[in-house]
Amino acid sequence: MGTIVTLTTDFGLTEAYVGTMKGVLLGVNPDATLVDVCHNVKAHSITQAAFVLKTAYPYFPKKSVHLVVVDPGVGTERRAIILKTPEQIFVAPDNGVLSYVIAKYLAKPLGDEPLPQQPGAVRLFKAELSREAEAVAITNTRFFHSPVSPTFHGRDIMAPVAGLLSLGLPPIQFGQPISSLCAFSLPEPDRISGGALVGHVMHVDSFGNLITDIHEEDLPDDNGGLTVEVAGRNIDGLVNTYAEGRGLLALVNSSGHLEVAMRDGSACSILDTRLGDEVVVKPIRSK
Repeated sequence: MGTIVTLTTDFGLTEAYVGTMKGVLLGVNPDATLVDVCHNVKAHSITQAAFVLKTAYPYFPKKSVHLVVVDPGVGTERRAIILKTPEQIFVAPDNGVLSYVIAKYLAKPLGDEPLPQQPGAVRLFKAELSREAEAVAITNTRFFHSPVSPTFHGRDIMAPVAGLLSLGLPPIQFGQPISSLCAFSLPEPDRISGGALVGHVMHVDSFGNLITDIHEEDLPDDNGGLTVEVAGRNIDGLVNTYAEGRGLLALVNSSGHLEVAMRDGSACSILDTRLGDEVVVKPIRSK
């Protein structure tokens, strides 16, 4: 089996964009194993793409190459970059989409001053990398598909580079080493009076399940003694499986996050929720 190359995009599957990038990848490395992580990221949602990638990439073998193209700033001065960690390699725009990946490779905390606003509606900060991670700005045009379209760097820049990386070429061949990347502050639930937690919907999967930024370890020890409030509806306690209970339910999902689901239905449709909407967890005693 050839080196694994994964793809995460907001392209959907009704157009030829994903297939075209796969064609470029296979043209460079016919033996590559291509894996679709997700192509239904909400258009231009850097934070959702980063979250989806975070839930998937740790389960891939070492030296896998992860190509991420959620790129509202395509064609602008934003950089295309390679990030190599001790485990895996990533090719992406430098727009914060690797924020979760680099969280454990920071030389120091993110700064207080945001970088100039870029397309994507997310505040970005300069993230200094530790020596454990290697980053390169992709500038060596001899590896690009020519001519380069200003609207499809996924096809013309990042896919060829990902394909060559899967063949074992070192990142430094593709451009200049850089010591920092753009990143956003990772969302964390806020703890408020009475022991309540306020989190947010980070992802809505194809079943309409609402996946939040509230981690299992954030929850009180007595999971039966809590209420989950979302869109004006209350859910008492947590269940272990989707088959338990009736109607709306809350559980800790396979990635360790609090999730709101609807038995045999879509919680998103019932609640009319969107990315970023609040989810509040309250101990029963504070109701």
